[in-house]
Amino acid sequence: MLTDVEKKILVALQGDITIHPAPYAALAENIGISEETFLETLKSLCDRNIIRRFGATLRHQKSGFSANAMGAWIVPEDRVEEVGILMAQKPEVTHCYRRNPTNDFPYNVYTMIHANSKEGCFKTAQKLSEETGITNYKLLFSQKELKKTSMSYFSDEDD
Repeated sequence: MLTDVEKKILVALQGDITIHPAPYAALAENIGISEETFLETLKSLCDRNIIRRFGATLRHQKSGFSANAMGAWIVPEDRVEEVGILMAQKPEVTHCYRRNPTNDFPYNVYTMIHANSKEGCFKTAQKLSEETGITNYKLLFSQKELKKTSMSYFSDEDD
């Protein structure tokens, strides 16, 4: 069970965090606690695996990347961890994860590749293929962004 302070911290972290010299201090002040309490509670939430991942959402078009592609790869199960680590280390790759394959779509490792052009995405995928030895893959290019938001688990009204 989460405390009221933990819920307030989760609400504060769900949305956009404004650019600020001390962002956690500003978030803490907004919910009426000290920065120290905010950070200690945040660490506890992470240690207890309530928060498993904490990261930024890149709006690739606004950052100068005009192309992105989801790379869908067929990776032998005994190499998923090794290949995933190699792919995830590349600066052009912002997401890398494993999913269960299906009969209709046998791919089990996915990468989100960003570049300045479709050709750049193809080159990155080719480089990943050469470095990992994984040759069975598809690139799925985004046509239009329909929605891009973070999940919201709590709201201010949940108090």
